[in-house]
Amino acid sequence: MKKRMNKNLFILVVTALVLTLTLTACGEKSSKIGSGTTVRVGTKDFTENLIVGELYAIALEDAGYEVERVANIAGSVIHTSLVNDEIDLYPEYTGTGLLSVLKMDMITDPEEVYETVKEEYGKQFKVTWLNYSEANDGAGLVIRTEVSKNLGITTISDLQKHAAELRFASQGEVDQREDGIPALEKVYGKLNWKSSKIYDNSLKYEVLRNNEADVAPAYTTEGQLVNTDEFTLLEDDKQVWPPYNLAPVIRDNVLQANPKIADIINKVSAALDTKTITALNAKVDVDKEEYEDIANEFYESIK
Repeated sequence: MKKRMNKNLFILVVTALVLTLTLTACGEKSSKIGSGTTVRVGTKDFTENLIVGELYAIALEDAGYEVERVANIAGSVIHTSLVNDEIDLYPEYTGTGLLSVLKMDMITDPEEVYETVKEEYGKQFKVTWLNYSEANDGAGLVIRTEVSKNLGITTISDLQKHAAELRFASQGEVDQREDGIPALEKVYGKLNWKSSKIYDNSLKYEVLRNNEADVAPAYTTEGQLVNTDEFTLLEDDKQVWPPYNLAPVIRDNVLQANPKIADIINKVSAALDTKTITALNAKVDVDKEEYEDIANEFYESIK
């Protein structure tokens, strides 16, 4: 009888010890990842956003969070995905938030744009803008470097003076959109091109390289722009176009439950400027490397 009691007591002690260790381990995991919920990181369906979204995901995983990647969401619906609780955060652009989501008037000062979208997203959507980065994926014009050097064109003001000597590779809508060529002409004056033909956006650098045109619309972080011997991005010296600074947007309830996310993601944003993100884009779009590999390599260099 005594032996049986001792055996039963031993079993109870061992069971209690195992339970204690299990609860301790679970407690440590829960403490490490905040609320213990999976963070769903969304991205839009183009190279730059995929790279930056992957950087967010890697940084969160490195800090102990579970991450679900929800990639390649159309830009027209990703904001809705966020506010409808289908994703928790994603990389957005300040100008997109201002003009496309909030439908507000154009502002060209980067800090003013950021403070405006930050305030309005909080009020309207219960969404927080974390720190914006220096990386600005805005509208621009690219010119063949040979022409830039020959005619001394480095700004859009210079371009306007020489427009009659230049062939424009249009994308059609840029000629009509209020924030396209019409916006430039209101400030810089009429752009009387030598010729203007419409080309598919995906072909513009090939068109310029083949000397079929001299100037084309561009986004300021496109990977091909690393080839400065061939292509020169013109300075918008009168600041017509609004800034499109990269910044993470996150649902308030997720951030409140996991406040450490802010510091984790803000560290990534602080490492991104226009030159850096352009180089990362080039590794994918020009060198044909995988965006996950590029993101992981870059994260290792900044963590």
